[in-house]
Amino acid sequence: MKTQAAILVAPHHLVIDEIELPALQPGQVLVKIAYSGICHTQLLEVRGYRGHDPYLPHCLGHEGSGIVVEVGEGVTKVKPGDAVILSWMKGQGANVMGSIFNWQGKKVNAGAITTFSQHSIISENRLTPIPSAFPLKAAALMGCALPTGLGAVLNTAQPKPGSTLAVFGCGGIGLCAIKGAQIAGCSSIIAIDLIPAKLEAAVSMGATHCIHAAEQDPLEALKKLGPLDFAIEASGHPTAMQQALAAVRPQGGTAVIVGNARQGQTLTLDPKEFNQGKRLLGTWGGDNQPDVHFPQYCELVQNNRLNVSSLTSKVYALHQIEEALQHLETGLVLRPLVDMSLPCA
Repeated sequence: MKTQAAILVAPHHLVIDEIELPALQPGQVLVKIAYSGICHTQLLEVRGYRGHDPYLPHCLGHEGSGIVVEVGEGVTKVKPGDAVILSWMKGQGANVMGSIFNWQGKKVNAGAITTFSQHSIISENRLTPIPSAFPLKAAALMGCALPTGLGAVLNTAQPKPGSTLAVFGCGGIGLCAIKGAQIAGCSSIIAIDLIPAKLEAAVSMGATHCIHAAEQDPLEALKKLGPLDFAIEASGHPTAMQQALAAVRPQGGTAVIVGNARQGQTLTLDPKEFNQGKRLLGTWGGDNQPDVHFPQYCELVQNNRLNVSSLTSKVYALHQIEEALQHLETGLVLRPLVDMSLPCA
């Protein structure tokens, strides 16, 4: 079958055009995409900030929601008609590496999951079924932004009730980390960002204090608020990573690095930070087990303990995807969503 898709031909060069999908391999699933999220990982890819890309031309996107159309041989996790979360995080099921699509006689690579298209072929283990009544718009964030932010706090940092926690960078993932800190029972939740609108959104997600990093030194401001148990870095900037470790208290303070830096950027640390008993942790997308954690996160939404509507205030059609990337890059939106039901010019 044929479908509309965004194809990355070269750095800074996205083409919206019709591609032809091959027949399903065993373990693959054909999904009609409802919404696709856009995160900084895709932004780095499109802008060429992740270094040499050996897979060009290729399709993009690693979080979304949709409806199963057809399943390949051996697929038991989902069936046609099921509503699903699409995520780069591997869950249960077959792990199929990807497909080759046809575009005007040219080969277009696609990984185990791509979501910048009206239909896509997805590996079984990148899908998580959800109740049919669960809103697909909210489900799109379950593929990356929400589990990464929540998981970085609840699964990786694991703060105890009454802990103090700061989040460096209040985009989609950072805001979800703030909500995770509130769910965990942190007594002081500090949001740090350069953009005032993001700090306003942080308050709505549970931040108790805000630091406008364009106007004051985050480390000096944090000192005035007392000892800091945890810091979550969600900006992707090495300076913020450095500050996150410097900010936490000696003898047990923990910094968790979530953000993706550009290819070639490095992080310089003072070894004395570790002599003081501080810990620096990485996280693989919030260290989630999709089949266990995604249903739990859906319950938080259904029980009104987690409202993601503020993250998805603006949606775009597929042909507006470059505009969506620009808005993400400049901080005009928190988490762009592409609505595949909108007409594609």
